Amino acid sequence: MKKFLIGDITKKYGISQDTLRYYDKAGLLPFVKKNQAGRREFTEDDLGYIEVIDCLKRSGIPVKEIAKFMDWCVEGDKTLPQRYAFMVEQEAALEKKIHELQAQLDFLRWKKWYYQTANEAGTETIFFKEGTRQVDDKWHQKYSESKRLES
Repeated sequence: MKKFLIGDITKKYGISQDTLRYYDKAGLLPFVKKNQAGRREFTEDDLGYIEVIDCLKRSGIPVKEIAKFMDWCVEGDKTLPQRYAFMVEQEAALEKKIHELQAQLDFLRWKKWYYQTANEAGTETIFFKEGTRQVDDKWHQKYSESKRLES
């Protein structure tokens, strides 16, 4: 079976050596063996674990939670229910984050349109209800219509 050293993994996945060492110390790599020189050797089987760890970390899952998940992986089939429940929970949490980020992106796009339109008009007062500095709801409708026409 082919062996990979830490440098091979950093090149393949774009994860720094320091990060991989940190993952090892934090218990995320219980499956990795060390050779006689004390260097970590990854097998082809380990690469799938690295992909899972990288995905979970990029999803914002705390290292302690990932370590617990990796321990379950090493324990084998008896932990399949826990691993499935973990993935269901993480999927829901990530979907919630995506929804929240999408709402923020939608608002930023509205403000971008608002300022582009104000710049073209030379003033933002075009948006305000008469006698106030509150944006008239009709502008939100116009923005929504302009987005529908773009689609």
